[in-house]
Amino acid sequence: MTDIKSIKLIEIPKISDPRGNLAVIEKDCIPYAIKRVYYLYDVPSDAFRGGHSHKEQLEFLIALSGSFEVVLDDGKTKQRITLNKPNKGLLIPTGIWRELDDFSSGAVCLVLASGEFDEGDYIRDYKIFKSSKS
Repeated sequence: MTDIKSIKLIEIPKISDPRGNLAVIEKDCIPYAIKRVYYLYDVPSDAFRGGHSHKEQLEFLIALSGSFEVVLDDGKTKQRITLNKPNKGLLIPTGIWRELDDFSSGAVCLVLASGEFDEGDYIRDYKIFKSSKS
């Protein structure tokens, strides 16, 4: 069973020189092949995104610009993580409820997913999520 300890904050390799930084995601940076890429932007500061869990899909979240909070819940324990650096990503395994909130002005959240969109992979009802954990 997946728990909060399975969540990983991963440093993305970067190359720095006087012209700026270049972050690179390839090979073993994340433990799966990327099947879908999407991003959230222009999210109002009082809005939230997410509000679901995945049965099979893994996701890697990166704050490309600005910052936002990720509330993670394994059914027993909750944890809040701030993402605000484009060279750090949050690996969210299956079976973890997530909500994203407190978006700063100009925040961009990039998501690298292990699967293509499949509505059947989502658990969108928190009560059903909680009952699946017992």
